[in-house]
Amino acid sequence: MKPLKIVVLAKQVPDTRNVGPDAMKPDGTVNRGILPTIFNPDDLHALEFALQVKDKLPGTQVIILTMGPKRAADIVREGYYRGADYGMMVSDRRFGGADTLATSYTLAMTIKKIGDVDMVLAGVQAIDGDTAQTGPQTAEKIDFPQVTYIEELIELGENDITVKRRLDKGVEIVKSPIPVLMTVNGTFDKCRSRNVKKLLKYKHARTNTELSREEDFIKELVEQRPYLHIPEWNVEDIKAEISKIGLAGSPTKVNKVESIVMKVSEAKVLDDSQDSIDLMVGELINAHVIG
Repeated sequence: MKPLKIVVLAKQVPDTRNVGPDAMKPDGTVNRGILPTIFNPDDLHALEFALQVKDKLPGTQVIILTMGPKRAADIVREGYYRGADYGMMVSDRRFGGADTLATSYTLAMTIKKIGDVDMVLAGVQAIDGDTAQTGPQTAEKIDFPQVTYIEELIELGENDITVKRRLDKGVEIVKSPIPVLMTVNGTFDKCRSRNVKKLLKYKHARTNTELSREEDFIKELVEQRPYLHIPEWNVEDIKAEISKIGLAGSPTKVNKVESIVMKVSEAKVLDDSQDSIDLMVGELINAHVIG
C-alpha cells in the first residue's frame, strides 16, 4: 500500500471553561483577544486518527492546517510535538469573523493549494461553535466523499478505508473510497502525549510574523533548519475570492449571546423517587426550560 498525504484541520478555540460576559464583541463575533485558548478537543482525536494511519502506513505525511490569528501557530507546534510531519496556517485579518460557510471555503482553497491530498481529517465540531458543519461543508467544496462521527479505524485497504461511526442509536460500519474527508468523534482514542524529542526539535518553529519579533539567534536557527519554518498563507496565497471570506462571506449573524451562571441558591437535591422526578419535570416545564 502506498503512503498517504493527510491534512488534519485543527482549530485554536477559546477555553469555554473561562467564558465571561465580555466574551463576545458587539458585532456578535468571539472576543478571542481576551480569552485563553486551547487545541480544540475533537481535533486532537482527528490528529490521533491520522497518526494511527501513519503507524500502519510508514511514509505517510501528516499535515496540520489551522486557520486563525497569528497566535494560532501554537496549534501547529502542538501538532509537531505529538507527531505531525508538516504544518501551516492560514492567517489574514480579512478572514476574521467567518462563519462555517466562509471558513469551509477558506479551508477548501487551502487544501487545493496543498494539492494531491488523500485524506482530510477534522474533529466533529469545535467547542466555540458546536455546529459540526465545517468538516462536511469543506468536503463538498473539495468534492471528497465524507464520513462523519468516526470512532474507530477498522481497516485500511489499497484504495479504501473501513471505519466505525457513532450514531445516536447505535453504530455503523462504513467503507469509503480514498480520497475522503472524515470527522472524528470524541469517542475515538485519546491523542498521544507530546514526544520529548519532537518538542526539543520543533520548539523554535516559527511563522514569518513570529520571526519578525524574535531575537537574531532564533532567526538564524530557522534559516539553518528549514523544517522550523511554518508557512503562513494569506488571501492572495490561496487565491480566495474576497466576497466569500470573513464577514463578507458569512450569512450567519449572531443576534445575542448570554452568559448564564447557576447560583448555589438555585440548586436543589432530589432523590430517585417518581414523585421527585415528576416535581423536577414540572418545574422545568413551568420555567420553559423544556416543553
